[in-house]
Amino acid sequence: MAKAKKQTTRGRKQDRARVAGGQKYEVGYEAKETGRSASAVKKAVKKVGSSRIKVERKLGR
Repeated sequence: MAKAKKQTTRGRKQDRARVAGGQKYEVGYEAKETGRSASAVKKAVKKVGSSRIKVERKLGR
């Protein structure tokens, strides 16, 4: 019988560092956190990429 793989938090940290522009709930969360509209968040993701830090910097947080 195969041994179960140990769960780590690495995936969670990597996921937290990104904004998925196609995921409505992630765009909504980022819009709420930065005080900007969802369309502004989507535009920022398209322009600077999915890095949360870059998106927040672009939105002026």
